[in-house]
Formats: sequence, C-alpha cells, structure tokens
Amino acid sequence: MDQNTKDILLVALNAKFIHSSLALRSLRAYCSPYKDKISIAEYTINHHPDFILREIYKQKPKIIGFSCYIWNIEYVLSLVSVIKQIMPKTMIFLGGPEVSYDSEFWLREHKEVDFIIQGEGEETLYELIQYFYKEGKIKTLEEIKGICYRQGDKIYEGPSRFPLNLNTIPFVYDSNEFKELKNRIIYYESSRGCPYQCQYCLSSVEQGVRYLSLDRVFSDLQQFLNHKVKQVKFVDRTFNCNPDRALAIWKYLKEHDNGITNFHFEISADILKPSILDFLSTVRKKQFQFEIGVQSTHSTTIEYIRRKMDFKELSEVVKTIQAGHNIHQHLDLIAGLPGESYRRFQQSFNDVYDLQPEKLQLGFLKLLRGSGLRRDANKYGLIYQKKAPYEILSTAHLSYGDLLKLKMIEEMVEIYYNGGKFLNSMRYLLFYFSHPFEMYEELAAYWEKQNYHAIQHNKYRLYEILLEFFQEKNPTSNVALFKEVLKFDMYLQENVKSPPQWSTSSITVEEKQKIRDFFKEENMIQTYLPQLQEYTSKQIGRMVHIEIFEYDWINWIDQWQEKEPKKIKTPILFNYYDRSHVLGQAGCCKVPL
Repeated sequence: MDQNTKDILLVALNAKFIHSSLALRSLRAYCSPYKDKISIAEYTINHHPDFILREIYKQKPKIIGFSCYIWNIEYVLSLVSVIKQIMPKTMIFLGGPEVSYDSEFWLREHKEVDFIIQGEGEETLYELIQYFYKEGKIKTLEEIKGICYRQGDKIYEGPSRFPLNLNTIPFVYDSNEFKELKNRIIYYESSRGCPYQCQYCLSSVEQGVRYLSLDRVFSDLQQFLNHKVKQVKFVDRTFNCNPDRALAIWKYLKEHDNGITNFHFEISADILKPSILDFLSTVRKKQFQFEIGVQSTHSTTIEYIRRKMDFKELSEVVKTIQAGHNIHQHLDLIAGLPGESYRRFQQSFNDVYDLQPEKLQLGFLKLLRGSGLRRDANKYGLIYQKKAPYEILSTAHLSYGDLLKLKMIEEMVEIYYNGGKFLNSMRYLLFYFSHPFEMYEELAAYWEKQNYHAIQHNKYRLYEILLEFFQEKNPTSNVALFKEVLKFDMYLQENVKSPPQWSTSSITVEEKQKIRDFFKEENMIQTYLPQLQEYTSKQIGRMVHIEIFEYDWINWIDQWQEKEPKKIKTPILFNYYDRSHVLGQAGCCKVPL
C-alpha cells in the first residue's frame, strides 16, 4: 500500500444528521498508530446515493468499511454494489450488529463484499491493517480472529475474539471534532454488555458487563464538559447495573457541571436506591435525562422475553424523580411482544401513561439477527419482515390490523404528547374518556377518517385539529373552555405574534393599557421578572407576554384532578426568558393588573 495516502475509509450512514457514529471513532482511536491512514465519513440515509458515491470516489480509498445497522443495511448494500463496479480493486468490508451474527449469509449473497468483521471490531481492524501493510506478526487472514472472509469461491469464518479490555481504547474524540459536532448528539460508552437477558436485545448474547475504569471515565467526561457540548448520550445498556459506580459518575458530573451539557442515560429504574434518589433530586434542572425501558407490564410477556422488572417499584421511582422537577424521563413500550394482545397492550399503555413521563416512546418489536426472539419466532407465532428492519407483522395474539392501529396511535402520542406542546390540553381532554388509550385510539381514528395522517401540518394547524376533534366529541359542551386550554398551551411554547383565529381574545382597551403599564412599573418587574430588571419596558415586552384568560389555569395545573378550572378572569404572565421547565416551556404565573 502507498504509505502517503489515507488508504482506509470508514463510512457510517446515520439515521439523522443530528446523530454521530461512535463506532467509527472507536475503531479509529484503537488503530491510532495508523491514524494518518484512516479517514471517517458520515452521511445519512437521507442523502442521495449519487452524492455519497461521488464523495467516496473522490477519496480513492483502497479499503472501505461500512458500519451496518438495521436502519441502513439495504442502503449500504446498494452502495457497495456500485462501488465495486466503479472501483473494482477496492477492498470492501462490513461490520456492526446487523452483519455480525449471520456473516456467511451476507458474503454468500453479496459477492462484492470481501470480508466481515464480527462483533467488537477494534482489535480485529488493527490486525487487518497490520496484515494489509505487511507489518507485525500477522501474515495470513487465518490468523485473525473475528472475521469472515472470502477466498476464491470459498467462505471462511475465523474463531471468535475474546472481549476487549475497554481501557485499551483511547478517548475516541479528537479535540478539533467538537466544533464539527456542535449541533449533534455525542455518544459515549463507559461499559459494554448487560447483566440482563432480554430476548429481543443483542446485548443478551454477551455474558457479563465490562467497564472503563472510573478515572478514565472522569477524564473523558471532563473533555465533554470543557468543550461545553450540548448533549452526551451514554450507550451503556443498563447504566446503573452497578449502583455505586453509577452514583460516582453522577456525583462527578454534578460537581463539575458546566451549566450547559445534558447527559442521557438508559437506566433500570426499579433498582435505584432511596439514597441515590435523594442525590438525584439535587442535580441541576435538565442536566440529566433518563430513558427507562418498561416494554410491557404483562407478567406473562415479561416472562417470555426473560426480562427482570418490578413495575410497582419502577412506578414509585419514576414518581419520586418526577417530584424533583429536574430530570426528563423517557419511558419505553414495545408493541408486538409475545403473549400480549391488543387489549392487553392497552393496559401496558395505560399503566405507563398514568405515570406521566416527559416522553412515552412506543416502539415496535424488531426481530434482530442473533436475538433470542428471532430464534424462537415460530414458538411464539411471530411473523416479521424478512428484510431489515425485521419489524413484527403479526403474532399469535396480535393481528397486522391491530399493529396498524397501534402505529397510528403511536403517531398521535408523538404529536400530541411527546412534543410537550399540548400537555394541559391532553390532560383536560382525558376527562372525556374512560382511559388514556381510548383517547388516543379515538384521536387516531379521527385523523384517519379525515385523512389528516396523509398530510403535513404546521404547528398551529395541529391545535386546530385537536379543537375539531373535541368539538366532534362534545359539540355543545365546554368548547370555549377547551379553546382556552389550547391557547394556554400555545403561549407556554412561544410568544405568538399572530394568534390563530380560534384563539383571539376579547381583551378591552383598558386591559391593554394595564398590560403596558405593568411593564413600566419597577416594583412589578422586581417582583415577577427580577432577572429582567436591566432591560427597558420595550425589551421586556418582547421577552414576555401577558394574556388574560377567562379561567384560572395556573391553579388548575397544580390540582388538575379537577375537571374544570375556576371561571375567573386571570391575567397570566409567560416568561420566555426563563424556560427552566424540563420540557422547555415558558415560566408562567398569575399577575395583578
């Protein structure tokens, strides 16, 4: 090989621009003696194939490696086919979870692929590079563990590689990369493996958990803090499986908080101890974000998928964290798991929704290559797509039609719940239904009936559609009140300059003058907007908004078990300078005029 060129190109096709590839950076870092020979290229599955081909061709690499996942494998294979045509001497390899567990199949079906790296790739890639450069002790491909390769018409699969000592992987980010990654999520791993054996997850394949040393973790995290990155997402499968270690990391982050960086963790909530919960209540608002996998509350399903979870304990922990008003919580459900019917999934949905997490992520089972559920698909009557992403089509207890309904319900949850823009409107709307699932089920049916699911809608139209739905369900009851709660939610999001027609208020000339006077009164600013005292009344008027409501929504928020708020004219101040709420809503309070 020419020692003066970057012969090796590692390519990732991410699902979104905001994502970044931890895998490529880890491979590059471990192969640091050859760093000058390695370049990485990140694209998204939304890029046009011709653009990616052009960019790869311009680099003239001698070896190209693709990181393969269920969301990009078909795209990768289409690119690889063309690359081999236009660059026939270029060696192409694949790696990643999608190709690691059925490597012979991929090589047999796609002859343009020269070899596959199975499982952890750092040490394997390093030895392959030594082999290609004819350096070190490696003289033949047969000596390299963790690869499946082609020689002539034959395919050979080498022995598995022993798990890597994570401390041998240098910090994976170059300091000059942080500017490039400014508006993207940065991923980080402090451990590999998982103590649990959930049968839908590939982490169940590997036994045990390996950790980076705490000193190393602290050093790595300090780099993120020093560069004031926006978000770091830990990819550890169960971050707090070692509670003392998790607490040590959380304490370090609190003690070295830069006031900016948010850290996302996948945790097992039901094993959080009271002492740790006490500590978590003290961290900065929005410093931490937790993703908690519930998946199902059906005991039979939990048994089938070999998941360990105490939902009662989990619920108590979620409520305790919620009471601190400082940590954003995502709770996950998976539709299509064995043993769970449409109506039983309704119960799982209601169980989780009743906890009122900041996000309820409703996913659909994927039968991943190498997973236990894929192996036992016939046993549970699981029918799934034969091509990636291998999503469930039906089960012994759930029809395809049922899954289509759940898909539409998921879309409604994504629009009207997870965005946080309709929080109070959905709480009020729920009083008109027997349970949350019924509300979203009927809303989904309304969208389909009106064909709204086939059209893109702007944010104000989404409020209007929800109003239409309410009016259809309650044509003579409390429409004016529902308009008010929609308007309240709308102003929590933004200082609306041109309010939609349905939200216009009948404010009097006298009331308008009182609002203007409010911003000129020093004692009012000192009492309600102390952080804005240095600004002029005109400047303050752009950063806040006062709207006069016919109902007391502030008291209703605090005691929303009551169906209707008190009917009394209530001026409410929305402070867009202070968005300290975990959902990023404006601060709000009642003010005298």
